[in-house]
Amino acid sequence: METSKDHKLRNLILGLLFDGIGMLSFAIPGIGEFSDIIWAPVAGWLMTRIYKGRKGQAAGIIAFLEEIVPGLDVIPTFTIMWLYTYVIRPSKKDNIIPAK
Repeated sequence: METSKDHKLRNLILGLLFDGIGMLSFAIPGIGEFSDIIWAPVAGWLMTRIYKGRKGQAAGIIAFLEEIVPGLDVIPTFTIMWLYTYVIRPSKKDNIIPAK
């Protein structure tokens, strides 16, 4: 069974990976912005899979827009969502320390 701590770490690692993928378009001038047409809907969908409910839906729309608008790829949307979810506005279940 996955603990809350494992869940947080998994989401952070996935977020950093997905933010890195989103920023790759800067590495390939010309082709990079075309790749955003493919990555933007994928990023939005992935965000809704990682974060459930209305938070995830809103973050999915923001991730899509951030990727589709040229020049905004530098914004680490997945990492910001992780910080919002686990640091800024953590739920009570995320703060439960499992019994040893």
